[in-house]
Amino acid sequence: MIGRQVITTTKAFTLDELQSFLEEHWNTEEYNRFERGRPTPASAEEYMMLPATPRFLVLVYSRAAGGLFSKDNKVILTTANTPQGVSESLMRGIPTSNIVFGAIQITSTMSAEKERKGPAEEILLKYTEYMKKLLAEAGYLK
Repeated sequence: MIGRQVITTTKAFTLDELQSFLEEHWNTEEYNRFERGRPTPASAEEYMMLPATPRFLVLVYSRAAGGLFSKDNKVILTTANTPQGVSESLMRGIPTSNIVFGAIQITSTMSAEKERKGPAEEILLKYTEYMKKLLAEAGYLK
C-alpha cells in the first residue's frame, strides 16, 4: 500500500480533457462527486479531487509521455491531505518539551497514519479499479 496508483494510457490527457472524460463517464452516485481545484492554497497545480476520509482525499491527474521521467502517458491517482489533514500535520510538527502534548502528538500521528494506510488506501484502490474500467471501455487503457 503506497498511496499512489499509476494507470498507463494510450492517450495523453490534459487536465481539461481528463475533467471532460470524468464528467461524461464518472458515476457520481456510486463513486462520489469530484471537483477540480487545488487541495490547499499552497498546491502547485490543480487536480481532480475525490473524497476519501475526513483527513485524506484522492487526487487524479495526468502526465504525458516524454522527458526523462515519463515514458508512458499516465493517469495517476494518489492520496493527499485534505485542508483539515494539512492543519493537523502542521500542528504535529510543532516542537515541544511538554510530555503530555508530545504524547498527544504521537497518538494523533499514529491515527492519521492508520487512516492513510487503511480506509484512504482502500478507497484509492476502489477509485483506481473504476478508473481502469472506464479507460478500458473508452479504449484508452494501455
